[in-house]
Amino acid sequence: MGTLSVDIQIGDASRERWVMLEALIDTGASITSAPASVLRELDVQPLSRQSFKFARGEVRVMDIGQAWVRFEGQEFATHVLFNDEDTPPLLGAQALEAAFVAVDQVAQKLFPVDGLML
Repeated sequence: MGTLSVDIQIGDASRERWVMLEALIDTGASITSAPASVLRELDVQPLSRQSFKFARGEVRVMDIGQAWVRFEGQEFATHVLFNDEDTPPLLGAQALEAAFVAVDQVAQKLFPVDGLML
């Protein structure tokens, strides 16, 4: 299976400053991540710390904040992980759900999904 990436923008709390990033789509990750320096540049503040288990089995406690994200014609607030500088940005499942898109694993592309009303 190939790697799917998209251009996203991460914005500050007032939605006035934005940083463009190329993010890998990771449906196995719940949270979107970006280099900590990008989030600090946008004055995103850590709100909590959480343990994360990575694919290779490593467990680390990392900062989580909230930022605005733009992609696929949507703009929404979501949790963001303050990640290492040498780690590519990831777009996680929470952001995909907020934008009402899913991944077609075979075609390696995003497609819109209908929101559910209960």
